[in-house]
Amino acid sequence: MTTDLKIALLPMQIEWGDKEKNFETLEREMQKLHPLTDLVVLPEMFSTGFQTGDKESIRPLAERNTGNTIDRLKNLASRYNMGIAGTFIADSGGSLYNRAFLIEPGGDETFADKRHLFTFAGEQKSFSHGYHRLAVRFRGWNIAMVVCYDIRFPVWCRNVDLEYDVLLAVANWPVARIDAWNKLLPARAIENLAYVCGVDCKGTDDHGFEYDGSSHIYDFKGKEIGTALPGPDAVYATLSKDKLDRFRAKFGAWQDADKFKLLDE
Repeated sequence: MTTDLKIALLPMQIEWGDKEKNFETLEREMQKLHPLTDLVVLPEMFSTGFQTGDKESIRPLAERNTGNTIDRLKNLASRYNMGIAGTFIADSGGSLYNRAFLIEPGGDETFADKRHLFTFAGEQKSFSHGYHRLAVRFRGWNIAMVVCYDIRFPVWCRNVDLEYDVLLAVANWPVARIDAWNKLLPARAIENLAYVCGVDCKGTDDHGFEYDGSSHIYDFKGKEIGTALPGPDAVYATLSKDKLDRFRAKFGAWQDADKFKLLDE
């Protein structure tokens, strides 16, 4: 029998551009999390908020994979014996990336860069896109991650040959477009026969857009299973691999999926 996965989504209140304030919020909220949580999922760009505009004005917020942000996350993951997932602004080879991470308590780290840049807000003018989806095996579970706008693109999210059991979607998704977010998450769960966990942030960005922290956990049938518990403003669920495996064996829609090859630009 595979161990269940206890997951917590943390829809943080983000102060745009203030790393220290956001880390203070994260550390305070992690102290309140249920101690048996396996994986905590943070919003997109949890330490800075979603940034667009002049590339050089954003660069001071960027770090390398060996920078202070990842070091602090490793310390938190080790202290609480929890995996931590989210994204941060990465600087690599002079280019900026909206970089997804999953940090494990033992110090292992996995990175991948956001594929679909949000052209509506000009993200492509500041950031470069990635070429592969984050994928990692953590505590007996195959986990994939997509970043915000990525969730709109079903081909990118496609669970080819059941590559993943859980799809994490981390976002800064404003209230003005929240209905789309709330519909896309269960759709991705149903079509991919996988758990889908989507976390948004709270706050107001530099352009006046509001974020309400709409965060949800759906099972492989598209049923919402996330619940709030006393303590931090978090959404929890215990994911069952046995239930997932039994449903996939009974309803093998994944075997009838179209074959395709994704062409990199």
